Amino acid sequence: MPMTIELGVAELAATRFAISPLSETVACLQQLAGLDQNTVNRPWLRWAREELEREPLDLSWTWPLLVNGRLGWPESLVPAPQDAGDSLENDLDALRRTPEDRVRASLDRVFGERLPHAAAALALDPASGLRKIAEELREAHDRLVAPHWTRIRAALNADIGHRARQLAAGGTERLFADLHPDLCWHIDRVMLAGDRWRDRHRVVTRGPNGLVLMPVALGSPHALVKNNTSTQTTIRYPARGTGALWATGPRAATPAAVRLLGRTRAELLLALSSPATTTDLAHTLGVTPSAVSQHLRVLRDSGLVARERSGRSVLYLTTPLGERLL
Repeated sequence: MPMTIELGVAELAATRFAISPLSETVACLQQLAGLDQNTVNRPWLRWAREELEREPLDLSWTWPLLVNGRLGWPESLVPAPQDAGDSLENDLDALRRTPEDRVRASLDRVFGERLPHAAAALALDPASGLRKIAEELREAHDRLVAPHWTRIRAALNADIGHRARQLAAGGTERLFADLHPDLCWHIDRVMLAGDRWRDRHRVVTRGPNGLVLMPVALGSPHALVKNNTSTQTTIRYPARGTGALWATGPRAATPAAVRLLGRTRAELLLALSSPATTTDLAHTLGVTPSAVSQHLRVLRDSGLVARERSGRSVLYLTTPLGERLL
């Protein structure tokens, strides 16, 4: 029997999507530690290691809680976003507000009676410890995630848009069938199977209300579920198309696409398999932003590219028609 999350009608109705800068930060630290490494993140890993060799991070409170030789980590490190996400400050505020009894209970579940030093210090004074952990995670985010956040956020938003279309087309069953190979929906429950979960047969102690489904770019190739939480239960899963985030340049356009569109427009269409701004595209293709804007206008008028606003940025993405053309 796989891991199971039981959902009634009310919980299913409250299930939502969110993105989390804090979740990306915790995930990228685990990638750096070699935990559940995702091969699509190798270019980012090389960049991050060079960045940390230049100037190491102080993670004396956070690192022992994440890199602990166990499958889990304390629940307070990745609280469920209260809304659609995209605010590191809100994430860190939720982390700092974790009730003291939940902090201690979570440490006990992860480590048992013999707490390592950092965990023991956190259990002794949760409020102070959580403040220090929040400071460390803020610094880690600013150094390792923020330089790429515009493109990461665009990829996460594109994933959620795709999932919303799956839900509209085929309902809950289709949504969970497409979310991750290890996940499926059956009558009134979500089940997490696969080799990783083969020996973890249990019913998840679900948090209040429904689930929060969180795509992650810098994380594990597995779907990850919180077994216990004081916030909503989260399912973190690898976002679609994240491999394209770290491409050093555009793929070679096919001769047919070049003949139809011209080389620059064909390469633009390929580059937009991952959402990008005009500045990103100009840097990737080695042309001016104004030239990129002119080509994008033609591609948009032809229905091959769409655009949407993400925060203060305007992002472009190949449409399904553009994908079929390629």
